[in-house]
Amino acid sequence: MGEKKPSNRARRRFFLGAAGVLATLAGCHAYKPFLVNPCRDPVLDAAMASPWLARIWEGLDPAQVWDCHVHLAGIGDSDNGLVVGRDLLSLWHPVLYCQRLFYLNGGCVSTEPGTVDENYVRRLALLTQNMPAGVRLMLFAFDWYHDDRGRPVPEMSTFYVPDDYARKMAAARPDVFEWVASIHPYRPDAVDRLEAAAAQGARAVKWLPAAQNIDPASSRCATFFAALARLRLPLISHCGAEKAAQSSSMEHFGNPLRLRRALEAGVKVVVAHCASAGKDEDLDQPGTQRTSFELFARLMDQAEWQEHLHGDISAIALRNRKPETIRTLLERDDWHGRLLNGSDYPLPGILPLISPAALAGHGLLPKEAVADLETLREHNALYFDLALKRLLNWQGKRFPARVFETRAFFETR
Repeated sequence: MGEKKPSNRARRRFFLGAAGVLATLAGCHAYKPFLVNPCRDPVLDAAMASPWLARIWEGLDPAQVWDCHVHLAGIGDSDNGLVVGRDLLSLWHPVLYCQRLFYLNGGCVSTEPGTVDENYVRRLALLTQNMPAGVRLMLFAFDWYHDDRGRPVPEMSTFYVPDDYARKMAAARPDVFEWVASIHPYRPDAVDRLEAAAAQGARAVKWLPAAQNIDPASSRCATFFAALARLRLPLISHCGAEKAAQSSSMEHFGNPLRLRRALEAGVKVVVAHCASAGKDEDLDQPGTQRTSFELFARLMDQAEWQEHLHGDISAIALRNRKPETIRTLLERDDWHGRLLNGSDYPLPGILPLISPAALAGHGLLPKEAVADLETLREHNALYFDLALKRLLNWQGKRFPARVFETRAFFETR
């Protein structure tokens, strides 16, 4: 007989207990945390006295600053349909389970039973209060994994965030939130759902192909792409390696070159993270491998996609990204009009993932700003992400204000 798997109640107890362990670790490293975010009070009076952080808003219009890559997370205790994949909540998959805990710690979520989902969103809204009025966050829905016949397969899904949940959260705080739909193109009602989402104020559609079983190069996407182009809704699609949610057998679906079908249909495509991690097959030279970023760069340099292809700069500062990639993005000022800022929240709040000191060591940040950035992250991971990217510099090249002023791109229909 097989081993008996833990009940939902046992999983919940384990979650709360493990969260307590993380809190204890945070206390042990209260002076200089390196693993667990201590999630300090988001009031930033002392931190914002920094002359470095005072530069964040120079030449920037806060009313135009929309963070275009923000994840909704939780454990599904809000009765709003959010579902966490069984492996992430299972004692039998400790690595994935702890990964989930780190995501919630990065979001500084209070673990009081029955309030985790609610507290995640509340904390997000609270973080924006330290920013000038007008800044907004684009909250991502996330559709199920679907099989090739367009049927949802929950047991294959890493997590599920319904469109309705993202829409409701945005409607509850329209002063700080926008929302992004996630619709699998193989489902029979895909176009109907897309039209409904557009009518209800969705600003874009988000895909993570390797985790959802979406091949952007498949003819099965053609009708959906035609509808996206007609509705003028951007498609934000993950490209390159993916560690948070993936199926290794489908990782090739994240190849940037597979998005050509969408571009040919006239869709505005945003390549998440500028495909800044991993390698893919060079479909133009079968049998050869290139970095995913090289393939993204090839598309960016093709004249026919100048009006339709864009990249978001979320996650480019993670430790698993090469400094050369950041340098290229800073140097290529001919691309800057097509780059869009996103945080990939809650990742900036996970301390081991981003090292300001290492970036400074590579000549990409002022060394004098490192301590202030690290202090800021413990209080407000969203602000930290914005500040870090505003301070990125390579031989006098910086990201201009228009990279952060993304509102016009997502409002234009």
